[in-house]
Amino acid sequence: MKVLLIGGTGQLGRCLQDRRPDGWELLAPGSVDLNICDQGAVESYVGRIQPQLIINAAAYNAVDEAERNPAAAMALNADGPRHLAQAAQKAGARLVHISTDYVFDGAASQPYSEDAPTNPINAYGKSKRAGELAVLQSLPQTIVLRTSWLYSEYGANFVKTMLRLAAAGKPIRVVNDQVGAPTYAGDLAQAIIQLLRNPDAPGGVYHYTGATALSWYGFARHIFQAAGLTPELLPITTSEYIVAATSTATAASPAIAARPGYSVLSYEKIARCGIQPKPLHASLDSMVKKILNLRS
Repeated sequence: MKVLLIGGTGQLGRCLQDRRPDGWELLAPGSVDLNICDQGAVESYVGRIQPQLIINAAAYNAVDEAERNPAAAMALNADGPRHLAQAAQKAGARLVHISTDYVFDGAASQPYSEDAPTNPINAYGKSKRAGELAVLQSLPQTIVLRTSWLYSEYGANFVKTMLRLAAAGKPIRVVNDQVGAPTYAGDLAQAIIQLLRNPDAPGGVYHYTGATALSWYGFARHIFQAAGLTPELLPITTSEYIVAATSTATAASPAIAARPGYSVLSYEKIARCGIQPKPLHASLDSMVKKILNLRS
């Protein structure tokens, strides 16, 4: 099967390439080779290679920067996916589009179901919700897969940031009033592959995250435990974080985007397809050790 992977240099893209099934002829063009914001370029590229599957793992995911440049976020997170969906329809290809927990406002106290009303509270979330609507309107059989708090051995992420701060030897202050579910990108990649092996899986919205819900502070504690580190770790509120970030901001600094206070996603729908998310320790411990070994 010929598979077109968009966003192949990101965390999920790298993990998908590591786990590529036998039988996948995987093409992962960079943004220089294929700019998905250019509709003509997308139509030409997809029309030429004729993939059977397109996976869109690309995103403008700099949440604070999106507040300063919402047009750029909308172009990559909404216009680009629309172009891919339209090209997929012409090529007769299946499309998997990755989305986010930030399409919700965080006012809930129970995990959000796939059909829960969306209400994004920042520019990033609004652009991602626009992307969901764009692909589902253009190609209703698209699989939209929402996830949250990705981490991996690749790229920049919260786990790597915590390990770097611990090495600096200074107190670490982490927000304790935002709750979500950390997700190892390798587990998400495997879930995508497993879902695609089910030809009867209908299009629509699915959720896949790690099975453990906790705050960023709680996540940090688990990271340091896995690494065998004991830095001075202090819980703070989102308000305290904003005050501290604003006091050190410059004219060139990005605005501080609002974050949902609770963005845990229900994964019952994907579980009915035989795909079970993993508890945090099942993937975090080995991944932290892998990062530390790479640094040594």
